Amino acid sequence: MTDFLVRLFIKDRENVQDGKVRTAYGVLASIVGIACNLLLFGIKLVGGILMNSISVMADAFNNLSDAASSIVSFVGVKLAGRPADEAHPFGHGRYEYIAAFIVAFLVLEVGFSCLKSSVGKVLHPESVRFDWAVVLLLALSVLVKVWMALFNRKLGGRIHSKVMQATAADSFGDVLVTGATVLSLFIGKWTGLKVDGYMGVIVSLAVLFAGFNIAKDTLKPLLGEAIDREVYDGITAKVESYEGILGSHDLIVHNYGPTHSMATIHAEVSNESDIEAAHELIDRIEREVLRDMNIFLVIHMDPVEVRDASVVERRRMVEEIVEELEPDASIHDFRVVNGKEQVNLIFDLVVPYSYDNAHEMELVHRIMDRVKGQDTHCECVMNLENSFVQKK
Repeated sequence: MTDFLVRLFIKDRENVQDGKVRTAYGVLASIVGIACNLLLFGIKLVGGILMNSISVMADAFNNLSDAASSIVSFVGVKLAGRPADEAHPFGHGRYEYIAAFIVAFLVLEVGFSCLKSSVGKVLHPESVRFDWAVVLLLALSVLVKVWMALFNRKLGGRIHSKVMQATAADSFGDVLVTGATVLSLFIGKWTGLKVDGYMGVIVSLAVLFAGFNIAKDTLKPLLGEAIDREVYDGITAKVESYEGILGSHDLIVHNYGPTHSMATIHAEVSNESDIEAAHELIDRIEREVLRDMNIFLVIHMDPVEVRDASVVERRRMVEEIVEELEPDASIHDFRVVNGKEQVNLIFDLVVPYSYDNAHEMELVHRIMDRVKGQDTHCECVMNLENSFVQKK
């Protein structure tokens, strides 16, 4: 069914890097979400009224909030697809994150409302009328939600949409919620216990938990998050694949929406390279990264000594010492300044975020002692940095 809908409504469906194609995927997911959730809301609301079940009605309004969420997502996707303009040169892609954040608040509002009603039913329990027809309808809604979850997960994975992936997770949560509701009906029928209010509380807490997770996942790109390891490896491998590039570091990626990213990186070149030839190479890499990866990349050239044996050897010595003392640390921008009394080894030291000031100073002194132990003429001058990439 998913592939059929994609083939029917999305032209050029394989070109997922194209903004228009991505918008089409988002619109399709939103329309399907609106239609399915409105249908489920009507079924569950009628069933809840007929059975006098607060948990069924809570589940119904959860579906209504999901429909409202799909409407907000639809608007967000359409706004995110707008092209760049003078005021927003990096496009409008972050509208998608803002829409998802609004969705999170809608889900949380429904959860709080249902929790209030459910607590009232716990304090003042009422009997629930069991109806096989309603139970079958609820079972059907479970199947619909399972399909919606798989639908959103597949489309979200195809276009790398956090909103769709969050919607898929929310749909799987709804499956558990409706299952709990059906369970409360059977418990009431078989035992006579009035557990409807308690199940309503469980349903409400599940809705609140889903809303909290959506908000948390949406805030990450809005606040600015570390580079995904796969993206980091892809960009560095692309840059370092060119002849004349000896290495790279300090990669930073700024996200302006799922399909709009800007990055900066330091690329190491031989200090003996012709400056115009190196500049031409850098320009070519930037153009080809934009063409092949749809990332606007700005490259800073760092000259690296490749012929002076003493500099090369001292860099290797420091790298081995750092690797042995802290495998998660690294160095770059290494240079040597020879003085009359001592040799200064100047470099940037990248340390883990888990290090506080005391641990940083401890590592610095251990590196200095080890370097001094191998070459008494050397003094280390270090600039401490943190990495911008996520841990593996």
